[in-house]
Amino acid sequence: MLNWMYLGIAALSGAAMALQGTFNAALGKVLGIWESTLLVHIIGTLTALLIIIGLGVGLANFNKISTVPWYALLGGVLNVLIIYAIVRTIPQIGVGNATTAIIVAQILTAVLIDNLGAFGMKKFEFHYMDILGIALLAAGARILLLD
Repeated sequence: MLNWMYLGIAALSGAAMALQGTFNAALGKVLGIWESTLLVHIIGTLTALLIIIGLGVGLANFNKISTVPWYALLGGVLNVLIIYAIVRTIPQIGVGNATTAIIVAQILTAVLIDNLGAFGMKKFEFHYMDILGIALLAAGARILLLD
């Protein structure tokens, strides 16, 4: 059973990703790709720190870092890759085309992770209807990418 609140939060994340890509590309045009990537991470770090301080959460949980699986720490590396790729591609192919490619790759990867239960995620059984959904997504992406 889907929880509509969490589905809405996920949709908000998708809209924020499209805006973030647009803003990062605009920043990259002026500052350069790597400089804008660094600045985005600095601003993100400061924002997270202010939220932690503002909510009074504290930094006590950092003492658990030795229990974190090594691959979980790759999120920061992947974030640099994501921002670089967005800043590099959006000015060349447009926000819609880049976002379409991102979403298709994201869904394919997510279905694979769900099916395998990879990286400690809950395993979700793969159904043949998933193939139909992916095929329709790919067909819709192809239509969006027509020039």
